[in-house]
Amino acid sequence: MERFFDKLGFLGLTMMGVGVIGTRFIFVVDGGERAVIFNKFKGLQDKVYGEGMHFKIPMVYVPRYFEIRSRPRLINSSTGTKDLQTVDLTLRILFRPKEEKINWILNNVGADYDDKVLPSIGNEVLKSVVA
Repeated sequence: MERFFDKLGFLGLTMMGVGVIGTRFIFVVDGGERAVIFNKFKGLQDKVYGEGMHFKIPMVYVPRYFEIRSRPRLINSSTGTKDLQTVDLTLRILFRPKEEKINWILNNVGADYDDKVLPSIGNEVLKSVVA
């Protein structure tokens, strides 16, 4: 009976070790997200991964996650009218990235694209409409 429990304990430890090591070879993309793989030797890969579990090589592939749900952003702007009045406006923008452009966004703008692009475009459009 003692040999049975020894073998059972060994089997349990073996399965736990395989599970811990095996989870290093997968990455999970949640609902409302997309992922792009950054290969440390070749750079950013072209494929965009959807929801689910995907294979990766540990320490070589690093997944970069993007939220593709529509998100709001508030932009405050102070602008002048034709009759030299000052107007304070708040613009609420709903935005989300296009899935096929995630690679381009990450390469050219960065992961914090919403902080870089939206305020400048929002202020420009808002001032042109008010003026």
